[in-house]
Amino acid sequence: MGETKTVHSPLVTYASMLSLLSLCPPFVILLWYTMVHADGSILQTWDHLRQHGLQGFIEIWPRPTATAWKIIACYGAFEAALQLLLPGKRVEGPISPAGNQPVYKANGMAAYFVTLTTYLGLWWFGIFNPTVVYDHLGEIFSALIFGSFIFCIFLYIKGHVAPSSTDSGSSGNAIIDFYWGMELYPRIGKYFDIKVFTNCRFGMMSWAVLAVTYCIKQYEVNGRVADSMLVNTILMLVYVTKFFWWEAGYWNTMDIAHDRAGFYICWGCLVWVPSIYTSPGMYLVNHPVNLGTQV
Repeated sequence: MGETKTVHSPLVTYASMLSLLSLCPPFVILLWYTMVHADGSILQTWDHLRQHGLQGFIEIWPRPTATAWKIIACYGAFEAALQLLLPGKRVEGPISPAGNQPVYKANGMAAYFVTLTTYLGLWWFGIFNPTVVYDHLGEIFSALIFGSFIFCIFLYIKGHVAPSSTDSGSSGNAIIDFYWGMELYPRIGKYFDIKVFTNCRFGMMSWAVLAVTYCIKQYEVNGRVADSMLVNTILMLVYVTKFFWWEAGYWNTMDIAHDRAGFYICWGCLVWVPSIYTSPGMYLVNHPVNLGTQV
């Protein structure tokens, strides 16, 4: 019997990439709006867009503010500093197709502990109120969308002019290069690994930070935390804790050892993870559900 093969034309490939490049950013904003301002109702958001059209969507999209940029900058700088400065065991990654073997410093669990302790400490001692993050969440997501897009352009240019290793190269198509990425192991200097920062220290860490933020916001608004929010927060923290406990293992997965640093994975970790993955808590802030002890 003959073997049936599916052949994807370049046109289909480009169309799928362009659709993700163009549809993911507005989806992030629409989900935030639905969870925070439309009572979690997709129909309510749809009715708004149907009645007001493109102008309605433009009105929904929050403009990045100085506060949003400051929060992102402080968080990013703090995580970058922890990645560089905290001690950790030397870990060697898998040998790459070009024969390179990346070396990492496994300090993810320490960075996770320091991050959450610092964040909760700032709130407890009245130095910084995490509710500010929730109150500016739309602006933060908007800033992340544009800022991360610019960051991906930087990665694209870096891959052309100053690759960190021989595991780099162009496919000959600018769209594919931008979407898929140019470099497998991009670094700034010798020690700062960009994919570890975007995937682990910014993306996964923000998942935990925002889960805690939503919990604190609900407490400050209602004077208590609903059991549904506690369950949501605990489950998310268990998952993220497991991730950082196993972070050195993650460096052997497809995300790190196969996927290059482009829009697909870097924008995804910088924007998609903190916005989409945390959305249950985002909704529960203003819609506490009391499950009861048995449930």
